[in-house]
Amino acid sequence: MTHQDKIQTVEALEKFIIQKGSQNKVANDMPGVSASTLSQMRNHNWENIADEMWRKVAKYVGVDAIGWNYAETRNSTDLLMFFSESQQFSLVMAITGKAGSGKSETAKKYEAENKNAFLLSCNEYWDKRWFLRELLAKMGKDHSGLTLPEMMNKAVLHLKSLESPVIILDEADKLADNVLLFFITLYNALENHCGIVLMATHFLEKRIRRGVAMEKKGYREIYSRVGLRFIELENTSYSDVEKICTANGIEDTSIIRAISKDCDGDVRRVRRLIFSYKRAS
Repeated sequence: MTHQDKIQTVEALEKFIIQKGSQNKVANDMPGVSASTLSQMRNHNWENIADEMWRKVAKYVGVDAIGWNYAETRNSTDLLMFFSESQQFSLVMAITGKAGSGKSETAKKYEAENKNAFLLSCNEYWDKRWFLRELLAKMGKDHSGLTLPEMMNKAVLHLKSLESPVIILDEADKLADNVLLFFITLYNALENHCGIVLMATHFLEKRIRRGVAMEKKGYREIYSRVGLRFIELENTSYSDVEKICTANGIEDTSIIRAISKDCDGDVRRVRRLIFSYKRAS
């Protein structure tokens, strides 16, 4: 890792500590990282800290890729606005976009830069207990020894004690039905106290609309709680690709055009191509 990479990691760490409330809370949530290591990073005592430790902390605090600079695209601008509105006004939103449209990267940025913002990256294997475990861990709260109702009560009470919290559920379309329907319980307990953003591919919209049409239990309630609307993100444009390339040191128009043509609108693919061109040069 370069000196600049370490500076970016420490800057992100400082914001994360403010968000979580203390250095010890952050350390407790980072497997294999001690509070003393974080203290050394913050005090620029870097000589004895291994690169692997830096990478572990960088990944946790949202410094997504070493040597990678964030670029503001149409979708990232819109997403940051939606997250802010949800948090400020305790709104529930459903946002859909193609895979590789920049949803996850922008959500990580928002979480790292805003207090009381909690990003959960959903998975197929989650059940209700795992969902609450992840939520409590994000808030720096211990879940050990608690029953499911106790975990729910602890999460709700803590969220209600915070000023304008927001929960962002990334890849919400991966959640099993029983966990997705658990969203209704969470919404009912936190209405007017906490913003909630469901973020996924277009499959989430199709799934919920199909569930409504088939009159499946809970789907009408979910559809109602997101305001009977799915916010659709734009396709990645040439202008977006150009901004990403420029931010990451590629200004040759012919190379930018080639990347734009080859990426198929996928921001992850843009990043791979940029690194590929850099290695080649």
